[in-house]
Amino acid sequence: MENILQDVSTVNSFAHLKYAADTSSNDAAALVLQMEKLSSQVSNQTLFFDLWFKKELDKNNVQRLIDSISAVYREYLRHKRLIAKYSLHESEEKIINTLEVTGLSALIKIYDRMTNNFEFTVVKKIGNKKIIKTFKNKEKLISLVRSPKAEEREYAYKALFKTYKKNSGVLGEIYQNIVTQWRDENISIRGFTSPISVRNIYNNIDDSTTDTLLSVCRQNAHLFYDYFLEKAKLIGVKKLRRYDLYAPISNSNIAKFTFKNAAKVVLDTFHKFDPRFGTYTERLFRENHIDSEIRNGKSGGAFCYTVSPQRTPYVLLNFDGMMRDVSTMAHEFGHAVHSMLASNKPILVSHAPLPLAETASVFGEMLLNEEIYKSLNRQKKQIFLAEQIDDMYATIMRQAFFTIFEIEAHKHIVEQNVTIDNIANLYMNNLRNQFGNSIHISDDFKWEWLYIPHFFHTPFYCYAYSFGNLLVLSLYQQYGKEGKSFVSKYLKILSAGGSEKPETLLKDCGFDITEASFWQQGFDLIKMKINKLKEYE
Repeated sequence: MENILQDVSTVNSFAHLKYAADTSSNDAAALVLQMEKLSSQVSNQTLFFDLWFKKELDKNNVQRLIDSISAVYREYLRHKRLIAKYSLHESEEKIINTLEVTGLSALIKIYDRMTNNFEFTVVKKIGNKKIIKTFKNKEKLISLVRSPKAEEREYAYKALFKTYKKNSGVLGEIYQNIVTQWRDENISIRGFTSPISVRNIYNNIDDSTTDTLLSVCRQNAHLFYDYFLEKAKLIGVKKLRRYDLYAPISNSNIAKFTFKNAAKVVLDTFHKFDPRFGTYTERLFRENHIDSEIRNGKSGGAFCYTVSPQRTPYVLLNFDGMMRDVSTMAHEFGHAVHSMLASNKPILVSHAPLPLAETASVFGEMLLNEEIYKSLNRQKKQIFLAEQIDDMYATIMRQAFFTIFEIEAHKHIVEQNVTIDNIANLYMNNLRNQFGNSIHISDDFKWEWLYIPHFFHTPFYCYAYSFGNLLVLSLYQQYGKEGKSFVSKYLKILSAGGSEKPETLLKDCGFDITEASFWQQGFDLIKMKINKLKEYE
């Protein structure tokens, strides 16, 4: 099984990396499609093993197998057996796999095709004149929400949500069908206890742990109320509008970096934390596994791609010399280090589960930010802190409230005869709970939920961002208290890959993620940063 998985991963990786290097290549796109078909065929051909272990083996023989096998596989098999409770017979699973191509997957493709082809019209008023500009690229429009000009931020959001509202009938119908199908398959047929439990079980996280995380996030929403009131002062307004949430507090850049200088800063930071961090990162450069230039046709954003435990990961960046690009570099190199630290694990258990997948990447950013912060003058420290807190809001609180909305939406759509307007109002209430009276929220934001692809692609995925980022903040607090003695425990977490259940792994290292007090440490760090920002007034 592992040999098959390794071979499929290798050819799949080649296709996807080739396509990422040039998305305009028809040959690369055709190869990706060919590999996806191959993966589906292999999955169906090897399905019998999963179902044999999950359904046909009795409890005693399962335990005998788990006890006799290498310890590294035990959690993997235990988790498989847990999922067995929700598995169907082989013929039924094949039917679901086949129908999904024209069912759920088809709905998602329709959503993607529609939204990727949206055009957005920005109407600016200058005196008595109207200037109309059309954006065919959503990312270029979205970049304006961080514009230093208030009117540009407002125009960008209005253009975005006007288009989604115009198409809300179809998009909302797609969402309702996805939610209904999610419940029909997972609750009615498979027997999961709740819609979010599906994601929790596949993430190998207990429902109670996720409940605790979301509860602590709710209780700390007020921290960001304070921050948004402070930010309003910094940008010179009485009260922020939701349009202003990501407004920069200054037009000046913190610093400009060449790729060489950025790489040196990140490498030095990683070496300082632990030599293994630096040495593994150097391997990426030595083996030429980094694609950093900006060019036409290349995939946007950034990622780290792990082919198999035996191969050094590949990192894609679009480096433009800004501070954000250096942070992205540290983030993706962190992912690569995580993979390399777990490379002694078999491919079946080398990947960390989703909630732990950001443990090295975000920690790498935190280490870098600390080093950069020390080198800045007072004014730039203020700018840098505000940017960090903006990111903490976006990756922790925003994602937690996305998940809270999903829980409510899945409940209402199935249990009540709701309209698309009802769902939009539900989302608006979620925003009011999230922001309190700290900012003004205009009515167009009630359509924002239609713009969040995770709601359509992977329900309840978003809490993993809150989990991963808040986990790292809490761990970073511990690093501040313990110093070098923390490092060995942290490396143990990364080296485990996916071979242990997250709650068990972290508890063995002295961190109890089932307790609210653990997560509160992360918010305590956020509070410290907000208070530090206030000192720079």
